[in-house]
Amino acid sequence: MRALTPAEVLFEGDVPPAVMPPCDHYAGSEKLIRKSLALQAQLGPVFDVTLDCEDGAQVGQEASHAELVASFLGSDEDRFGRVGVRIHDFQNRAWRDDVRIILRAAKKAPAYVTLPKIHSVFDAAEMVAFVEASRCEFGIKHAIPCHLLIETHGALAEVFELAALPGVEALSFGLMDFVSAHNGAIPDTAMRSPGQFDHPLVRRAKLEIAAACHAHGKVASHNVSTEVRDMSVVANDAQRARNEFGYTRMWSIHPDQIQPIVDAFLPRSDEIVAATEILLKAQAAQWGPTRYQDTLHDRASYRYYWSVLRRAKASAQALPEGAETLFSQDK
Repeated sequence: MRALTPAEVLFEGDVPPAVMPPCDHYAGSEKLIRKSLALQAQLGPVFDVTLDCEDGAQVGQEASHAELVASFLGSDEDRFGRVGVRIHDFQNRAWRDDVRIILRAAKKAPAYVTLPKIHSVFDAAEMVAFVEASRCEFGIKHAIPCHLLIETHGALAEVFELAALPGVEALSFGLMDFVSAHNGAIPDTAMRSPGQFDHPLVRRAKLEIAAACHAHGKVASHNVSTEVRDMSVVANDAQRARNEFGYTRMWSIHPDQIQPIVDAFLPRSDEIVAATEILLKAQAAQWGPTRYQDTLHDRASYRYYWSVLRRAKASAQALPEGAETLFSQDK
């Protein structure tokens, strides 16, 4: 009998939850874009680079900035195909032009399109549909996933419906705009640590977003850390986001933040080794219960360890001998 892989047996016909690199680094100007792509080439695909049309474009220069963004997609500097774009929001007349300019001019489609300041499911559905229609119009073969930025009252109220939308790959929390939307009712200390993890309304928002993502197999992406000098603060923010709030990805707004975020979110080498050994034993037992180091395991724990290996592989971490056989049928 052929050895069945985790993807074939652990999700009972469902698509396994999405897995992405653990850091989403934003860059808007040409200088910062080039610097970010050079760093990605150096470190490998452990982080994505998001080219920013929303905050990166000067007023009146939206079209030229979209052309600039398009010029990097599929270029020699786009080494791994892990470059996305953030377009203007639904209320801004430039968002449709952003999509059309980028998809028409780029040598390669972006890895994803981030849609900011979502107010409702209707906004998001229209934007996702426009991205899909545009990629079909321009003959782009594969669908382009969309990431939704949750930073308004309306989006948070409909976050489970937003996470369920076809074509959506991830939800990101926009902390600064969310706090500002409360018009002073939440103090500015909640825009940074430790307040961002302690204020009840902000905690609620983070938890609702993460819960919605995990309910629908989407990636939960945590907000930025505003600290750009003390990287121990960034590392602690990332660890709390991962361990206490269930996020598997986090934004970066400064190159120095990337490595602490990656280190906090990537599986440790000992976790990868244990996951490989547990899953190989499970595979040999045709996915029945097994015992590993005096601990019993079954399909519930197998799914956890499979997520460890998938996250490691998605970020090009070294896998132990034999681990690749677990992916032979994985899509």
